[in-house]
Amino acid sequence: MEIISEIAGMRRRIAALPRPIGFVPTMGALHAGHLALASAARSACASVVVSLFVNPLQFAPHEDLARYPRDLAGDCAKLEVVGTTLLFAPDAAQMYPPGFMTSVEVGAMGGRYEGVARPTHFRGVATVVAKLLAIVTPDRLYLGQKDAQQTAILRRMVTDLGFATQVEIVPTVREADGVAMSSRNVYLSAEERREAVSLHRALVTLRDRLQEGASKAEAIEEASAKLGSLARLEYLDVVDAQSFDALDALRPPAFVIGAARFGQTRLLDNLWIQK
Repeated sequence: MEIISEIAGMRRRIAALPRPIGFVPTMGALHAGHLALASAARSACASVVVSLFVNPLQFAPHEDLARYPRDLAGDCAKLEVVGTTLLFAPDAAQMYPPGFMTSVEVGAMGGRYEGVARPTHFRGVATVVAKLLAIVTPDRLYLGQKDAQQTAILRRMVTDLGFATQVEIVPTVREADGVAMSSRNVYLSAEERREAVSLHRALVTLRDRLQEGASKAEAIEEASAKLGSLARLEYLDVVDAQSFDALDALRPPAFVIGAARFGQTRLLDNLWIQK
């Protein structure tokens, strides 16, 4: 696996890669969920490019940019195993040189749920992914289902801005107890980690009760009761899979979504309802 840190060098190397190119954007601290994306790209593409960039634009001033987990050596070893062709690992000065001022606005879809909790987050994500797509020019972009709202926004951005890239969504990878894999799970204390599974349990309850014909209000009330004592619920809902508009009943394709804090760590999860 070759590691490149400069945009100009990346563009030269991309021009020589066999196509199709599969691309996986990450912020590092890689776990099995990220590796599932790279493996999916490896199985369908001649070349696999992964980016590793802790993007400052998607962190608010009070958030955890400085303490976000970083492990370049460990990440490189994991990516080698799954057959990554190129790792693009720029620094902030390379991605956002002096005078950088352009951003991608994501519209109403970015102003609800995660957009309420983190008002600048999706603008930062869309901006960096748009720039990465312009640099890597992949044939396929691989995203994880765990960040369902983010994937919906990026899919819309790819369509709206005319990127010649096919978006592929890879199912969430979970721990044995059902907790969705996330780089932020390392922040959980042992007790918080034991209770974190209750978010997944709440989502399963919400889905099941909706499928059984319960009203949305009744289903959310029952689902909320499944959360552990340490959980501070932020939202539970059912939304249209493409628009992320709230639904009054379960009408697939849809997501059942939820977010809760366990101590200082904010976790989010979802269930995909295809039919």
